[in-house]
Amino acid sequence: MRIYVIRHGETDLNVRGVLQGWLDAPLNDSGRLLAGITGRALRGVRFDGCFSSPLRRARETAETVLYESANPVPIVTDERLKEIFFGDRDGSRMTPEEAQRFFTDPFSAGRFPGGEGVPDVCARTQAFLAELTARDDGKTYLVSTHGCAMRAMLNRLYDDPRDYWHGHVPYNCSVTVVEAEGGRARIAQDDRIFYDAKYIVDRYKLRNLSLK
Repeated sequence: MRIYVIRHGETDLNVRGVLQGWLDAPLNDSGRLLAGITGRALRGVRFDGCFSSPLRRARETAETVLYESANPVPIVTDERLKEIFFGDRDGSRMTPEEAQRFFTDPFSAGRFPGGEGVPDVCARTQAFLAELTARDDGKTYLVSTHGCAMRAMLNRLYDDPRDYWHGHVPYNCSVTVVEAEGGRARIAQDDRIFYDAKYIVDRYKLRNLSLK
Protein backbone atom coordinates (compact mmCIF):
# COMPACT_ATOMS: atom_id res chain seq x y z
CA MET A 1 0.00 0.00 0.00
CA ARG A 2 1.32 3.43 -0.95
CA ILE A 3 0.00 6.79 0.20
CA TYR A 4 1.12 10.02 -1.46
CA VAL A 5 0.61 12.84 1.04
CA ILE A 6 0.78 16.30 -0.55
CA ARG A 7 0.64 19.78 0.89
CA HIS A 8 -1.55 22.18 -1.09
CA GLY A 9 -0.21 24.82 -3.47
CA GLU A 10 0.30 28.47 -2.63
CA THR A 11 -2.55 30.93 -1.94
CA ASP A 12 -2.63 34.71 -1.76
CA LEU A 13 -3.03 34.44 2.02
CA ASN A 14 0.26 32.52 2.10
CA VAL A 15 1.89 35.38 0.23
CA ARG A 16 0.42 37.92 2.66
CA GLY A 17 1.85 35.96 5.56
CA VAL A 18 -1.30 35.56 7.61
CA LEU A 19 -2.59 32.52 9.45
CA GLN A 20 -4.91 30.72 7.08
CA GLY A 21 -6.17 27.87 9.24
CA TRP A 22 -9.76 27.15 8.32
CA LEU A 23 -10.13 30.19 6.05
CA ASP A 24 -11.14 28.90 2.63
CA ALA A 25 -8.89 30.64 0.11
CA PRO A 26 -8.30 29.26 -3.41
CA LEU A 27 -4.92 28.58 -4.98
CA ASN A 28 -3.20 31.50 -6.67
CA ASP A 29 -1.45 31.30 -10.05
CA SER A 30 1.76 30.01 -8.50
CA GLY A 31 -0.16 27.39 -6.53
CA ARG A 32 -1.91 26.14 -9.63
CA LEU A 33 1.38 26.10 -11.55
CA LEU A 34 3.17 23.97 -8.95
CA ALA A 35 0.21 21.61 -8.57
CA GLY A 36 0.18 21.13 -12.33
CA ILE A 37 3.91 20.40 -12.48
CA THR A 38 3.55 17.94 -9.62
CA GLY A 39 0.63 16.20 -11.27
CA ARG A 40 2.47 15.77 -14.54
CA ALA A 41 5.46 14.36 -12.68
CA LEU A 42 3.18 11.71 -11.17
CA ARG A 43 1.73 10.49 -14.46
CA GLY A 44 3.34 7.10 -13.95
CA VAL A 45 1.45 6.60 -10.69
CA ARG A 46 -1.99 4.95 -10.76
CA PHE A 47 -4.10 6.24 -7.90
CA ASP A 48 -6.92 4.01 -6.75
CA GLY A 49 -8.46 6.70 -4.59
CA CYS A 50 -8.04 10.21 -3.23
CA PHE A 51 -8.79 11.86 0.10
CA SER A 52 -8.65 15.60 0.71
CA SER A 53 -9.23 18.23 3.30
CA PRO A 54 -12.53 19.94 2.45
CA LEU A 55 -10.79 23.32 2.33
CA ARG A 56 -10.65 24.69 -1.22
CA ARG A 57 -6.87 25.01 -1.53
CA ALA A 58 -6.41 21.32 -0.74
CA ARG A 59 -9.26 20.17 -2.97
CA GLU A 60 -8.01 22.27 -5.90
CA THR A 61 -4.55 20.79 -5.45
CA ALA A 62 -5.98 17.26 -5.48
CA GLU A 63 -8.13 18.02 -8.53
CA THR A 64 -5.17 19.42 -10.46
CA VAL A 65 -2.81 16.59 -9.53
CA LEU A 66 -5.38 13.95 -10.47
CA TYR A 67 -6.16 15.65 -13.78
CA GLU A 68 -2.55 16.20 -14.78
CA SER A 69 -1.53 12.68 -13.73
CA ALA A 70 -4.44 11.19 -15.73
CA ASN A 71 -6.12 9.65 -12.69
CA PRO A 72 -9.90 10.15 -12.98
CA VAL A 73 -10.79 9.00 -9.47
CA PRO A 74 -13.30 10.70 -7.16
CA ILE A 75 -12.14 12.87 -4.26
CA VAL A 76 -13.45 11.99 -0.82
CA THR A 77 -13.23 14.88 1.64
CA ASP A 78 -12.46 14.23 5.30
CA GLU A 79 -12.71 16.85 8.06
CA ARG A 80 -9.75 15.26 9.86
CA LEU A 81 -7.44 16.45 7.07
CA LYS A 82 -8.16 20.15 7.68
CA GLU A 83 -5.43 22.53 8.77
CA ILE A 84 -4.94 23.47 12.41
CA PHE A 85 -7.74 25.80 13.50
CA PHE A 86 -6.26 29.06 14.70
CA GLY A 87 -9.62 30.14 16.07
CA ASP A 88 -9.69 33.86 16.84
CA ARG A 89 -6.25 34.20 15.22
CA ASP A 90 -7.33 33.03 11.73
CA GLY A 91 -6.63 35.79 9.22
CA SER A 92 -4.04 37.54 11.39
CA ARG A 93 -0.33 37.27 12.09
CA MET A 94 1.16 35.55 15.11
CA THR A 95 2.72 37.65 17.79
CA PRO A 96 6.46 37.08 18.29
CA GLU A 97 5.65 35.19 21.49
CA GLU A 98 3.14 32.93 19.74
CA ALA A 99 5.61 32.26 16.92
CA GLN A 100 8.37 31.36 19.37
CA ARG A 101 6.17 28.79 21.10
CA PHE A 102 4.62 27.42 17.92
CA PHE A 103 7.91 26.86 16.12
CA THR A 104 10.18 25.81 18.98
CA ASP A 105 7.88 23.77 21.24
CA PRO A 106 4.58 23.21 19.42
CA PHE A 107 3.50 20.28 21.59
CA SER A 108 3.52 22.52 24.66
CA ALA A 109 2.38 25.75 23.01
CA GLY A 110 -1.25 25.23 24.00
CA ARG A 111 -4.37 25.94 21.99
CA PHE A 112 -4.93 29.12 20.03
CA PRO A 113 -7.80 31.20 21.50
CA GLY A 114 -11.01 29.55 20.33
CA GLY A 115 -9.01 27.06 18.26
CA GLU A 116 -6.76 24.01 18.38
CA GLY A 117 -3.29 23.08 19.50
CA VAL A 118 -0.81 20.76 17.78
CA PRO A 119 -1.80 17.71 19.92
CA ASP A 120 -5.40 18.12 18.67
CA VAL A 121 -4.24 18.09 15.05
CA CYS A 122 -2.02 15.07 15.71
CA ALA A 123 -4.96 13.15 17.19
CA ARG A 124 -7.32 13.64 14.25
CA THR A 125 -4.83 13.34 11.39
CA GLN A 126 -3.14 10.28 12.86
CA ALA A 127 -6.55 8.68 13.38
CA PHE A 128 -7.21 9.22 9.67
CA LEU A 129 -3.87 7.67 8.68
CA ALA A 130 -4.36 4.69 11.00
CA GLU A 131 -7.80 4.06 9.53
CA LEU A 132 -6.48 4.26 5.97
CA THR A 133 -3.46 2.00 6.54
CA ALA A 134 -5.65 -0.53 8.36
CA ARG A 135 -7.25 -1.29 5.00
CA ASP A 136 -4.00 -3.01 4.03
CA ASP A 137 -5.41 -3.39 0.52
CA GLY A 138 -2.27 -2.95 -1.57
CA LYS A 139 -3.77 0.10 -3.30
CA THR A 140 -2.30 3.55 -3.96
CA TYR A 141 -3.91 6.72 -2.59
CA LEU A 142 -3.44 10.47 -2.86
CA VAL A 143 -4.03 12.49 0.32
CA SER A 144 -4.18 16.29 -0.01
CA THR A 145 -3.77 18.30 3.17
CA HIS A 146 -1.93 21.26 4.76
CA GLY A 147 1.44 22.18 6.27
CA CYS A 148 0.84 21.74 9.99
CA ALA A 149 -1.64 18.90 9.40
CA MET A 150 0.87 17.05 7.22
CA ARG A 151 3.55 17.23 9.92
CA ALA A 152 1.00 16.11 12.52
CA MET A 153 -0.16 13.12 10.47
CA LEU A 154 3.37 11.87 9.80
CA ASN A 155 4.91 12.80 13.16
CA ARG A 156 5.17 9.26 14.52
CA LEU A 157 6.86 8.07 11.32
CA TYR A 158 9.70 10.60 11.46
CA ASP A 159 13.09 9.55 12.85
CA ASP A 160 12.77 12.19 15.56
CA PRO A 161 9.11 12.88 16.41
CA ARG A 162 10.25 15.52 18.91
CA ASP A 163 11.33 17.65 15.92
CA TYR A 164 7.75 18.40 14.99
CA TRP A 165 8.53 20.61 11.98
CA HIS A 166 11.01 18.04 10.66
CA GLY A 167 13.49 20.79 9.81
CA HIS A 168 11.04 23.10 8.05
CA VAL A 169 7.42 23.71 7.20
CA PRO A 170 6.49 21.47 4.23
CA TYR A 171 6.99 23.30 0.96
CA ASN A 172 3.92 23.94 -1.18
CA CYS A 173 3.08 20.83 -3.22
CA SER A 174 5.79 18.77 -1.52
CA VAL A 175 5.01 15.05 -1.49
CA THR A 176 5.80 12.42 1.12
CA VAL A 177 5.23 8.78 0.18
CA VAL A 178 4.19 6.35 2.90
CA GLU A 179 4.37 2.60 2.41
CA ALA A 180 2.21 0.43 4.64
CA GLU A 181 1.77 -3.30 5.01
CA GLY A 182 0.46 -5.48 7.79
CA GLY A 183 -0.39 -2.51 9.95
CA ARG A 184 3.14 -1.10 9.80
CA ALA A 185 3.92 2.15 7.99
CA ARG A 186 7.15 3.83 6.98
CA ILE A 187 8.22 6.85 4.96
CA ALA A 188 9.60 5.81 1.58
CA GLN A 189 10.11 9.32 0.13
CA ASP A 190 10.26 12.43 2.26
CA ASP A 191 9.23 16.00 1.35
CA ARG A 192 9.91 15.52 -2.34
CA ILE A 193 9.33 18.39 -4.76
CA PHE A 194 8.96 17.97 -8.52
CA TYR A 195 9.44 21.59 -9.55
CA ASP A 196 12.51 23.81 -9.85
CA ALA A 197 13.92 24.60 -6.41
CA LYS A 198 13.94 28.30 -7.25
CA TYR A 199 10.21 28.30 -6.49
CA ILE A 200 10.75 27.11 -2.91
CA VAL A 201 9.97 29.51 -0.10
CA ASP A 202 11.11 28.13 3.26
CA ARG A 203 8.59 29.81 5.50
CA TYR A 204 10.01 28.19 8.62
CA LYS A 205 13.31 29.99 8.14
CA LEU A 206 11.69 33.24 7.06
CA ARG A 207 9.32 33.14 10.05
CA ASN A 208 6.76 35.09 8.03
CA LEU A 209 4.13 32.63 9.30
CA SER A 210 2.40 32.04 5.97
CA LEU A 211 2.71 28.30 6.51
CA LYS A 212 -0.92 27.39 6.11
